[in-house]
Amino acid sequence: MRDDPRLPTSPGFWRSPLRGPWFTSVLGLVLLVGTTVLFVTGLVSYAAYNPDLSPVNDQTPDKGILGFYLFPWPTDPAWLYRLNQGIHVTLGITLIPVLLAKLWSVVPKLFALPPARSLAHALERISLLLLVGGALFEFVTGVLNIQLDYVFPGSFYRLHFYGAWVFFAGFAVHVALKAPTAVRNVRRMRRGAAPEDDLVPPSPDPATFSRRGALGFVGGGSLLLFGTTVGQNFDGALRRTAILAPHGGAEPGSGPNGFQINKTAAYAGIDPAETAEDTWRLIVTGRSGAVRLSRAQLARLPLHSSSLPIACVEGWSTSDQWWRGVRLRDLARLVGYEDDPPDVFVESLQRRGAFRHAALRANQVADPRSLLALYVNGEDLSPDHGHPARVIVPAAPGVLNTKWVARMTFGDL
Repeated sequence: MRDDPRLPTSPGFWRSPLRGPWFTSVLGLVLLVGTTVLFVTGLVSYAAYNPDLSPVNDQTPDKGILGFYLFPWPTDPAWLYRLNQGIHVTLGITLIPVLLAKLWSVVPKLFALPPARSLAHALERISLLLLVGGALFEFVTGVLNIQLDYVFPGSFYRLHFYGAWVFFAGFAVHVALKAPTAVRNVRRMRRGAAPEDDLVPPSPDPATFSRRGALGFVGGGSLLLFGTTVGQNFDGALRRTAILAPHGGAEPGSGPNGFQINKTAAYAGIDPAETAEDTWRLIVTGRSGAVRLSRAQLARLPLHSSSLPIACVEGWSTSDQWWRGVRLRDLARLVGYEDDPPDVFVESLQRRGAFRHAALRANQVADPRSLLALYVNGEDLSPDHGHPARVIVPAAPGVLNTKWVARMTFGDL
């Protein structure tokens, strides 16, 4: 089987003259930098949910040591999550052609026989499987998530989290095992000798274009994906260029509420009768008991304004909107927390969805820009933007800015 050129297990089956250490190394270097940035920004995105605050915010049960958490998510700068998630999603899409080209360049190794020539070789093959499988899994689920196409079983949050660690394990082992070969190749190339590599086909077909041309083709594909994705992070005409990204079309409607929406009131199952002025009440609970407030009563409390963006885990974001409402720390003061406000558990009228409940850290509650917003850009919130009241917190993921708020419970969570 190894010598039959009709089978992929034979080196003679793979005849493209493009394969070789130079082509593979350039792609590998790009992925080494790019996937490292993706992994770091992914961990930062995970941290933004304050996973140690409450099981409500963390959907990765039994994560053990993988769920290490080093700091409470800050509220400064207000655009922190917007920047992090914009980089994570845009870079992930941009790297797709590079990943596919890299996999194409090393695919002969997946069919090489014997499966293991030594313990080190067996570990390398296993790490390669983890690396390839993990990379494909992470990129596929990531693309499906940003397109809001949840065809995979289970929670994206959980699958993407564990998949990232599988990929990173394979990545770390593969780099450790291949580093000596890479160092030897660099030394050999400096001496003018050919590098050690089994990717060069023994009987290559005639070249139709150069390896530099192939790299240019891959780079052009990445540039095209970048140009049709990055606009989701901006407003106006540039957003309409994001044809491959969610919410990439024109702004939804016009006027003060004419900016991006993730979940509509209809999707969340909000009954207009529940949010009417004579029926809706906010229940605030804390150390001194509970208070019930109508929207009119909230509007008579001291109101404050904050200019804050909304940024979603899918990568899209809006520019700063002008929110006006009651400070979260003032609501905490109503129920007995005069000085240092505690954490808060926020419940929505939303009928379904993973984040119809959310928890916020004490530092988020204490920030003077954190509001229970009643108005945006000088007008009442629209139903799709959370009327009669929604949370808005600087630097928090969009899903933690709970809409259609019904109850707020202050206290240590």
